[in-house]
Amino acid sequence: MTNTLRFYDRALFRLSRRELLGLTGMLGAAALAPPLTLRRLLAKPIFGAYPFSMGVASGDPLPDGVVLWTRLAPKPLDGGGMPPAIVDVGWEIARDAAFRTILQTGTTLARPELAHSVHIEVAGLDPGREYWYRFHAGDEVSQTGRTRTAPPPGAAVDRLRFAVCGCSHYEDGYFTALRSIAEEDFDFVVHTGDYIYEGRGDGDPLDPRKRQHLGGELFTLADYRNRYAQYKSDQDLMAAHASAPFIVIPDDHEVANDYAGDFDLRGTPPELFALRRAAAYQAYYEAMPLRASALPSGSHMRIYRRLQFGSLVDLSLLDTRQWRARQVCGGGNRTDCPEALDPGRSILGPEQEKWLFDNLADVHARWTVLGQQVPTFARNFGADGVGRFWMDKWDGYVAARNRLYSRLLEAKTPNPIVLSGDVHQHFAADLKLDFRDPRSACVGVELTNSSITTNGDGSDVSTTWERTRADNPHITYHSARRGYIACTATPATLRADFKIIEKVSEPNQPVRIGGALVVEAGRPGGSVA
Repeated sequence: MTNTLRFYDRALFRLSRRELLGLTGMLGAAALAPPLTLRRLLAKPIFGAYPFSMGVASGDPLPDGVVLWTRLAPKPLDGGGMPPAIVDVGWEIARDAAFRTILQTGTTLARPELAHSVHIEVAGLDPGREYWYRFHAGDEVSQTGRTRTAPPPGAAVDRLRFAVCGCSHYEDGYFTALRSIAEEDFDFVVHTGDYIYEGRGDGDPLDPRKRQHLGGELFTLADYRNRYAQYKSDQDLMAAHASAPFIVIPDDHEVANDYAGDFDLRGTPPELFALRRAAAYQAYYEAMPLRASALPSGSHMRIYRRLQFGSLVDLSLLDTRQWRARQVCGGGNRTDCPEALDPGRSILGPEQEKWLFDNLADVHARWTVLGQQVPTFARNFGADGVGRFWMDKWDGYVAARNRLYSRLLEAKTPNPIVLSGDVHQHFAADLKLDFRDPRSACVGVELTNSSITTNGDGSDVSTTWERTRADNPHITYHSARRGYIACTATPATLRADFKIIEKVSEPNQPVRIGGALVVEAGRPGGSVA
């Protein structure tokens, strides 16, 4: 009887009002019936609207598997529109887009505790090949997604193509760059953070061309869930996720602007900010193709992790928000900040820093890639009169940056490439042990993606950059346009094409290459192509 009632609880929402009234008279007999008998009395899930309104996604590819994601949400902007009941969701993965050769199928449970999101950790696949997947619930079938497993460990790999993107502010423009990513057939996509923005709606409701956030600033789990739903309902974003596995790391706006560990910019008591952070992390997990190892525990979640792609790319994903020391000298840009030089300050925290440094001594791939949120390279603003130290970036944690760069040299880590975002402009920079000395040893190369939309259309070259160019000889490429980076790695070179869009204020604008950088294996530093 217990199993029967449990199934009844899970299936009750599937019935119409007429069926519920009819069931009342049968409930006594049905409760005594075996589960299969009761199952036959109840209809399949019937949704008031299409339940796969946020699309599908895959992520964190391994040689033998990948994470598959979706979320049931017939009313995505109204809490999802699902009742507080557990729902069966089926999934299948195939060798072809037409699903003529289906390799695996299964059923999982979409639970209300996780907003009816599902995270399927598929295993037993072949390495280094494409697959297609989809979900079904009741009579509804999801969109089809394409994914790809990683190459075998240590295997020779001739070529990998991956995108680097981030900072997609819904109100600031259209996600045209994500549509372009969907059309490029990448092996994987690295998202460097700011997937959503937490602010209240500031758009112009009288201008139909201007997109607007729904609701106020985000504080509760329901707030964050609805904001993710608004973003993930975007057709270009859905297309990008359906095109390739995403490897995601959050930055600050998934929680609150420029937060550092237990502290936000408003001086909220840490014990209260922890509640907001817990809500934000749960909503992030629910919305992303992450493994169960990333499931938050209160106000903490395990974000940093390592993925390997044959003999070509060793990728470590870092978390520069959750464990960093609090910002000093009031944040922002500062001309002089002795506290930024404090050797005890860390942007990764001691546990993550040790984990990373151990990894860097054990890399056997051609390219060592660090995917993280904020630029590590220094940017001297002195000529612009707004201060030398970039406090929210690694500039505010100089000793931590020095430890990282020194470790790369000491461990003889092969061909370091650092990925970053956050600053809404494209940069390529040579990484120096001493940025004040152009002759200082070059440690590696950093590629910083511009925003998908944040700060609007932008320009080819910012005014600030023109004033500070001479003070930053280590920066080899810059653009203030919006876009993403398309990277092609081979055993000999890693090429970064900086894709840019003239206008994000208008949909469906063309995407072009604004510049390119080539890094040769064994030769630190990049060359403009």
